[in-house]
Amino acid sequence: MTVRRSIVAGSGSYLPEKIVTNADLAKIVDTSDEWIVERSGISERRMAAEGETTSDLAVKAAEAAMSAAGVSGSDLDLIIVATTTPDETFPAVATHVQRRVGMTRGAGFDVQAVCSGFVYAVNVADNFIKAGQAGTVLVIGAETMTRLMDWSDRTTCVLFGDGAGALVFKAGEGEGTAADRGVLSSHLYSDGRLHDLLYVDGGPSTTRTTGFLRMQGKEVFKHAVTNISDSIRVALEHNGLTADEVDWFVPHQANKRILDATARKIGLAPEKVVYTVARHGNTSAASIPLAIDEAVRDGRIKQNDLVLIEAMGGGLTWGSSLIRW
Repeated sequence: MTVRRSIVAGSGSYLPEKIVTNADLAKIVDTSDEWIVERSGISERRMAAEGETTSDLAVKAAEAAMSAAGVSGSDLDLIIVATTTPDETFPAVATHVQRRVGMTRGAGFDVQAVCSGFVYAVNVADNFIKAGQAGTVLVIGAETMTRLMDWSDRTTCVLFGDGAGALVFKAGEGEGTAADRGVLSSHLYSDGRLHDLLYVDGGPSTTRTTGFLRMQGKEVFKHAVTNISDSIRVALEHNGLTADEVDWFVPHQANKRILDATARKIGLAPEKVVYTVARHGNTSAASIPLAIDEAVRDGRIKQNDLVLIEAMGGGLTWGSSLIRW
């Protein structure tokens, strides 16, 4: 049986130039390098420059991915941007990207699932391709999370950073088995009852302000390990695969303790985990494509490798995808 698959054609990423170290943060909030590293594994993060927007980051990541894929704006049918920090309340960041990469047809829109946004966006892109509504899709995760920080709250401001990553997917054909290249499956979840664990205390229809990120760290940790592990098991079982067959685990880079605990729970060897959290911090929807692109560029992720991605974010939202490279 021949099936339509969404095959990765290229990846790209962009990090702002400014590096903020733990020592830098210790000058403005009651914290230390030791305290931050022990609790999160983060040593530094990037911060967008004054006037540098989410769409600026997104465009640079998009251009790198498009170059790697050998496509131009005129080849794209759809742009999906996963972000929780848009330039404006509207229009979508995707329309800014569309204009700047020279795409004059098709459509562009944003997906808002916070840190899970990239997994959600991959699923949306895959469904557009499988339905025959798109042949070439640009999927971007882009964030300026530092713009949501309360710089007096040491439990949150030390965790987040800015950046963007992108993948280009092209329609291809497979046999309908787990040996096919492309997105094998995605599995998405949310539970609105857990809103208070991770949210931003502002918005257009409430405070008419942007607001600040608020988080109950211990509770988020507990739900993250359990929910993410469950979604990974579903993905593996759905495709008749085991954890041993995964070549690379590219998780949302939220906290090294969460990443380590999840890998242990599902039985993945540490050497199969792609870590960037120490240098990037938590870049929300950008973290997975940033980590993917790094692993592609340094030669770890190769064609036909089985790549597992997962994330959990505010809402709460969570999910996983299996992709044969």
